[in-house]
Amino acid sequence: MLQATTLKFLKNLSRNNTKEWFDEHKPAYQDAKADYESIVQQLIDGLSRQDPGTAGLQVKDCVFRIYKDVRFSKDKTPYKTNMGAAFSPGGRKSGRPGYYFHLEPGGSFAGGGLWMPDAPTLKKVRQEIDYNFAEFQQIISNKEFIKYFGKIEGEALKSAPQGYQPDNPAIAYLKLKSFTVWHSFSDEACTQPALVREILKVFAVMQPFVKFLDRALHE
Repeated sequence: MLQATTLKFLKNLSRNNTKEWFDEHKPAYQDAKADYESIVQQLIDGLSRQDPGTAGLQVKDCVFRIYKDVRFSKDKTPYKTNMGAAFSPGGRKSGRPGYYFHLEPGGSFAGGGLWMPDAPTLKKVRQEIDYNFAEFQQIISNKEFIKYFGKIEGEALKSAPQGYQPDNPAIAYLKLKSFTVWHSFSDEACTQPALVREILKVFAVMQPFVKFLDRALHE
């Protein structure tokens, strides 16, 4: 489980997002970072048994930096007010489908899939869905999948992508720009002993979806 002080630090950071405040509270950040990374390590250990493709990951491969890149952003606050870690073969920079745990007061979730892939990758995923739509439907209509994630929704094209007809049975999914699902966790749930077990359950339900997407990139 996570310590309540980790969530408290992130709440305070959201109210005081300046370098001066952050520097003054650096010890609290270090404690929160270590606390979050301990959960990440437990997730790596558990996930490597569920999905051997993630074996060998290290915490540093998965965790995102708290420092923001503000060069092209209107929001110039210097720090993220969340902590995130992505678990996929090759780590967070691999570009492959995988799993994700996001910690943010009032907005924590476990999710995964493939977020905003480049054009060649998107083309491969659309092709896989088109060719194997019955299999894809079976995955996303599974009762456990719906229980945890509901329907797959997200930013989509207004018209059919090039090469596909508007009456294609899979058109709603072929229009998508990302293929992601998520399951929310309350602040209270994040500080319970069962947190890692519950996140790994979410990842297990998600695994056929992730594997389907990953297959599109490598077959």
